[in-house]
Parts: sequence; C-alpha cells; structure tokens
Amino acid sequence: MDPYAFRSAVSPADPAAAAAARERIDNLIKPVGSLGRIEELAVQLCAIAGGMPQHVYERRTILIGAGDHGVAADGVSAYPPEVTAQMVGSFLAGFAAINAFARTARAEVYVANFGVREALPEHPRLFDVNAGYGTANLAHGPAIRRDHLPYTLAAGIAAYDAAIEAAPCDVLALGEMGIGNSTSAAAIVAAFTGKPVREVVGRGTGIDDERLERKIRSVERALARCQDFTWEEIASQMGGYEIVGLAGVILCAARARLPVVLDGYIVAAAALIAGAIAPAALGYCIAAHRSQEPGHALALDALGLTPLLDLEMRLGEASGAALALPVIESAARMVREMKTFADAGVATAPSAVIVP
Repeated sequence: MDPYAFRSAVSPADPAAAAAARERIDNLIKPVGSLGRIEELAVQLCAIAGGMPQHVYERRTILIGAGDHGVAADGVSAYPPEVTAQMVGSFLAGFAAINAFARTARAEVYVANFGVREALPEHPRLFDVNAGYGTANLAHGPAIRRDHLPYTLAAGIAAYDAAIEAAPCDVLALGEMGIGNSTSAAAIVAAFTGKPVREVVGRGTGIDDERLERKIRSVERALARCQDFTWEEIASQMGGYEIVGLAGVILCAARARLPVVLDGYIVAAAALIAGAIAPAALGYCIAAHRSQEPGHALALDALGLTPLLDLEMRLGEASGAALALPVIESAARMVREMKTFADAGVATAPSAVIVP
C-alpha cells in the first residue's frame, strides 16, 4: 500500500463544527470557561463528528499493540524479553491492570500481535497481524528494513479492521506492550523533535543508572545513523513493529472520523509517525494522560496535544487511555445535555456597570 494515500484520505476535523460547539458551550448555564479542559475536549469531539455528537461514546474498544525489540538484548529494560508474550497472555486472561481499568470504563480489550518474537496461541481477543518476530537491534542497525515498512503499516490496517469488526465502537483507545519499546520510542521522539537524548530517555520499567546509560548509548547510536530524518528513515532505523503498526491504526481511525485515545510515551511515538504521514490525523487524537517518562511531555508538545490527566503513571498497556474514556463521555454529555441560559430561563451574568 502507499502510505501517502492517507494524506488525501484523512479529512481535517471540521473547524465550522468546532466554532459552533464553542459558541454553544459559552452559552451553557455556567460561567464561561469554568469547565476548563472538558470544554476543549467537547469542542474537539464536535469537530471530529462534524457537528453535535450523536452519542456519548459508550461503545469503547481498547487495542493493545504488542511487539518485541532487538535492543532488549542490550539490557535496556529491567525485564527479560519473554515478558512481552507473558503479559499478552495476562491481557487475554483478563487479570492485568488494563483489564481492571477497562471493566471500570465498560470497554472491550483486544490485542494485536504486530511483532512478538514467539508464536502466540490463538485467542478470540488476539489479532495475529504479525509483521515479524521481533525487530533487529536498533543500536547496531535498522530495526525494521525500510522496504518492510509498508507491510508493517498494512498490519496496522488489518488490526484496525479486525477490531472494528469484533467490536464496532464510537471511540478507540490505544496502548502497547513490548520489552524495550521505551528505548525505541525515545529514539523516535529525539529524531522528530531534535531534543537531546538525555531529555527523552527515561527509566521505563524502573531501570538503574547502569541500564539507563546503556539505553542512552543505544539511542545515540541509532540517531547517528539517520541521514534525512524523514518518517521512513526514523521508522526504519528506530521503530518497533507495534509502534509503526499503531501508526497505521491511528491513520485508519482518522480516516473513519473516529476519536482515537492515545495512552503514553510509546503510543505518542506512533502518533508522531502517523502525523508525519498525514498531518490531519492528529486532529482525531486525544492525549489521555502525561506519563512520568520525561520525553512524553516533549512528544505531546510536538503533537500539539494537551493531556487530559496527569496521574504520575508509566505502566503503558493503555492504562491511562482507559481512565480517560469516562472523561470523554462526560464531555459529550456536557455539550449534548446541558441547556443554554436562554433555553433554561436562567439569567445571564449582568454586564459590568460603568460609572462615569
């Protein structure tokens, strides 16, 4: 497939609908601006919907992209690579953090296997769209062959299609699982933003100083190989299969005018790739939270997104995205169900009295 076909296929969110929503919200029975970020979120939802949302986003799907990373062999994580497949099993069995949060948020959880290094047993909630069995080590060469990028994006399209078929939804939340993937994400964010490596590399799974230095060196080596810093170069040199695959999911959601809720640092890296392919796709992205990874705030700034929550989390697996789903419902109910001063018969604030 031609990734750039998304550039024309993704329509920008509707600015006229956003303006109409802003006017309505400013006339609801409350002081102007008193609901803060909820108002901004409601405006975005109206822009995505092209008018007043026809529902309150109660059909909720969470999709976790999974993949292994060759750089894990360099000891950049506190956990061994086999944990990726083990955690996928936990998601599918329903006893991980994301499952608890998803039950609270009344959301369905699915996993897309983009590149776990071992074969996974079949499961009705697992979409096996495998683009490879773990990436190469980004510290020593390209993580993904450049000519393989279209296939990895195609895996994202297949994962999106499978998720929508399994659970038609009004909002799609994205998360990830992959030992070593915060190293890949940090390299991608550094490449897109130009920020110093030490500002984007964090402790991920809680690594000690020695592992942190290994992680920094790995990112520096990957950056040193980049020649033109196009999305293709960045995704090839540093990308994980699940990161590039989730970029494809974001593009598909935007093409369908579906709000897509971004979890943390790794999903933000996927959004940077999606935005480089089709900039209008970012208008459909909602940043769920700001993680403790230092580079996440830098990535959100580059995306032009303000997070809804800041709960000092750094787990991944769509945990923050799940917590944001009820906030999205609240914003939709606010703009749909509150009355204006005129409709409610409530007096507006008096104009200021000017004394001559």
